[in-house]
Amino acid sequence: MTLQLPRGNAICYSGYRAGQSPDQRVYPSVAQIREDLHLLARHWQLLRLYDCSPHAERVLQVIREDRLPLRVMLGAYLGAEMNNAGCPWGGTYAEAQLEANLRENAAELQRLVALANRHPEIVFAVAVGNECTVDWTDHFVPVPHMIEYVRRVRAAIAQPVTFCENYVPWQGKLKPLVEVLDFISLHTYPVWEYKHIHEALDYTKDNVASVARLYPDKPIVITEAGWCTNSNGRGMHAEHAVQELQAIYYQDLMDWTRAEGLLCFVFEAFDEPWKGSPDPLEPEKHWGLFTVERRPKLVMRALYPELEPAEGAT
Repeated sequence: MTLQLPRGNAICYSGYRAGQSPDQRVYPSVAQIREDLHLLARHWQLLRLYDCSPHAERVLQVIREDRLPLRVMLGAYLGAEMNNAGCPWGGTYAEAQLEANLRENAAELQRLVALANRHPEIVFAVAVGNECTVDWTDHFVPVPHMIEYVRRVRAAIAQPVTFCENYVPWQGKLKPLVEVLDFISLHTYPVWEYKHIHEALDYTKDNVASVARLYPDKPIVITEAGWCTNSNGRGMHAEHAVQELQAIYYQDLMDWTRAEGLLCFVFEAFDEPWKGSPDPLEPEKHWGLFTVERRPKLVMRALYPELEPAEGAT
C-alpha cells in the first residue's frame, strides 16, 4: 500500500513565549495557543509538534474545539539514554538520571500513542523522537532502542510512524531504523553549516538527494528547514543571520518543494527565547517567521500586512 501523506503548507510550531519553557514546565495557556493557531491557520494546514506535554494536549484541544483546518505531525521527546561525549554543550549525565530518562521515555511513548488514538482525525503521523542519534546531540538514544520504540508505537496506532533527524545519520547510521519506519524525516540547515545564501538551496537539495539515493522506495519529508535572523556568530556567520536572507531562503525552499511535491515543514513559526544560552543573540532563539511578540518578520509581511512588522523588517 502506497503511503499517502497530506499536502499543504507545513510549519513547526512551539508556542513558548517570554518566561515560558518546556524545561521549567511553564506552558503556553489555551488562550495563547488559540491566538497562535488562528494566526497560523490563515496560511498553513499542517503543524509539527515536538512532544506530548500539556502544550501538545492544548494544541489538539484548540484544533478540535475551534474546528480549525489544521492537521498535526505529533512528536515524542526522548531524553538521553546514553552519555555523549561528542556534545559540545554537555551530553553527560549521572547513571541515576539516565535510568530516570528511560522511564520517562517509556511514559512519553505511552502519551504519544494515547494522543494519536484520541485524535485520529487531527494527528496524521507521529514522530518517535527528534535529533537523538546525531553525533552532537545532548539526548542520545541508541539506534537499537529507537528500533524497539518505533515497533512498539507502530503496533499501537493506525497513523504512519517516522523519526526526525539531521540528514547526516540517515546516510548510514540509521539504515537499520529506516526498515521499520513508514517514512524518513530529514533536517537541513545551510546557514548552520556556514553556507552563503547563493548556495543554500542547492545545499538543501544535496542533503535530501544524499538520503533519497540510499532509500529509493522510502518516502522523505523535510521536517525542519529554515534560516536564522540573529546570531552571535556561534555555528554560523553572524552577517548571514538577517531577515532579508531568511525571506530569500524561505521563498526558494517553498518554490522547490512545491514543484517537487515534497512535504516540507518550515522551521519555525515563532522565535523562542527559552532556547540555547542566555545570550540574547543566541541563534537558537531566532528562527521564527514571527517574533516572540507575534510580529511578522520580513518574510511574512506580504501575507500579514495588517500586523505590526518586526523591528528591522521594513
